Amino acid sequence: MRILGITIPEEKHLEIGLTTLFGIGRSRARSILEQAGVPLGRKSKEANIEEENRIRSVIEKLTLEGDLKREVAGNIKRLKDIKTYRGLRHLRNLPVRGQRTKTNARTKRGVRKTMGTGRKIAEKK
Repeated sequence: MRILGITIPEEKHLEIGLTTLFGIGRSRARSILEQAGVPLGRKSKEANIEEENRIRSVIEKLTLEGDLKREVAGNIKRLKDIKTYRGLRHLRNLPVRGQRTKTNARTKRGVRKTMGTGRKIAEKK
């Protein structure tokens, strides 16, 4: 089963498999299946063509994948352009949502090497 050029895993339940699409999480996948009238426990390989088409028609109405990524990037660019606090945090590659940075924040800031006291080791005689 392929949707928006992405293959949905066949061995997983559709509720989980739909989350491979960027912009669809568990709750949105569940609502898509309810709107399409597909049972939640159905696996991707068990779905017939009619059910696949109903799922596709519901998904086509949503903003997903490339369009959603472009929209998010545009929102971040707008924040940077108008120099908001959040935009400046994005520019400086720091946490945006109020997390502390004295310690932690390693995911955003990267690995740091400890400098020590700054004194050089005395030469051995």
